[in-house]
Amino acid sequence: MKVHIGVDQASDLIHSVETTSANVNDITRAAQLLHGEEEVVYGDAGYQGIEKRPEVSDKTITFRVAIRPGKRRALPNTQDGRLQDLMETAKAHIRAKVCHPFRVIKEQFGFRKTRLRGMAKNHCKVNLIAPLTNLYLARSYLLATK
Repeated sequence: MKVHIGVDQASDLIHSVETTSANVNDITRAAQLLHGEEEVVYGDAGYQGIEKRPEVSDKTITFRVAIRPGKRRALPNTQDGRLQDLMETAKAHIRAKVCHPFRVIKEQFGFRKTRLRGMAKNHCKVNLIAPLTNLYLARSYLLATK
């Protein structure tokens, strides 16, 4: 089973959740993770070619997708190569915001393995854990009183 989440860049909160079986490519569920108000979308190397897909080709979104790790290691040691490596590092820093909700889902709520049979039951559990993850991540803002 895979859990695909869409995370808001400004607030680091989950805005959309999709679950699929493990043999489904990440790019096939990318259109369902978009809420429609995005201007820039960041993705890892599994989302290469997303701008060519018919579900998102009519939208005015800028996609910043990472290059494959092998191509990044093969970048030349020139000024252009170092600049491209810095751009990939900047993309990785922004994409890392997706890892924080996954850490909460796995560590705080113990959802490392699926213990239920069937995609529907696991989908329900993930849909319950996602808002709880948002509450956990926003707890300092929610508890702040003046």
